[in-house]
Amino acid sequence: MRTLCASTLIGEFFVIGFAGLVAMKDPDLTQATVWTVCGVSMLLSVLLCGMLSRPGAVQLGWALQIGLIASGFVVPTMFFLGAVFAGLWWCSVHYGRKIDSIKERWAAAQEAPAASGAADTA
Repeated sequence: MRTLCASTLIGEFFVIGFAGLVAMKDPDLTQATVWTVCGVSMLLSVLLCGMLSRPGAVQLGWALQIGLIASGFVVPTMFFLGAVFAGLWWCSVHYGRKIDSIKERWAAAQEAPAASGAADTA
């Protein structure tokens, strides 16, 4: 699961950075506002990448996704991006857990013949 979630967070980092460049073209927004919203979001995405192996990381990821949606009140583009990222986060967590269980079953199946072979020679 960590690989999919980390990939999603790094993808968010880059997309938010590019979205910030686009949002700066909006005459209603100042550069400081755009980079405060986008910069904090980008920083949190990278920090969360490093915390994925810790307990509560998935919940922090959800908090980040909700924060991204809420940042749409400041930078309207973020409503759409936040919703897309929340969907990607759900997919990363859901399918990442499925992949982890498949990998565990496969590893157990690979160890079973090796363990029985070692028992036969003893």
